Amino acid sequence: MPAQGYVQIYTGNGKGKTTAALGLAVRCAGAGGKVFFCQFLKKGDSSEWTALQHLQERIIHRAFGTGEFIRSTPSAEDRQLAKCGIAEAQAALASGAYDLIVLDELLGLLAKGLVNIDEIFDLLHLRPPRTELLLTGRNAPAELVEKADLVTEMCEIKHYYQQGVAARTGIEK
Repeated sequence: MPAQGYVQIYTGNGKGKTTAALGLAVRCAGAGGKVFFCQFLKKGDSSEWTALQHLQERIIHRAFGTGEFIRSTPSAEDRQLAKCGIAEAQAALASGAYDLIVLDELLGLLAKGLVNIDEIFDLLHLRPPRTELLLTGRNAPAELVEKADLVTEMCEIKHYYQQGVAARTGIEK
């Protein structure tokens, strides 16, 4: 594994942020790395959960969410799950045991007010120099983009969701 880790952000309104993060996790595991893959706002009952269970020797996967998209004010359960997920992310970063840590939908927590920008900066400061840290979610704030080493924006040009196609198992969930 590389001696130097960086901070990456996958953001934007387009599909593919989690999919790309999963690809990076599998690549890291395939190279012998140890991965902590933490999903916020998700329940853990998607196809990626099933796939990651087969890779649990190299990829530790945790999910902190109700599985319901938060459309209004987050519930007490949403807040508690977010808090638990942040605590696990802090522990994973502080441990120094991982080559890659993915905080999937951390930016979604920020947008919903379940975490603030200072808490995210605190996570960045916990990152050991050799650990790669990937944050995903829409609407990455400029001050976070500035701190990152790599930022990729997924831009939606066309999506069949707009024609009423629901998330499909094995493709979107």
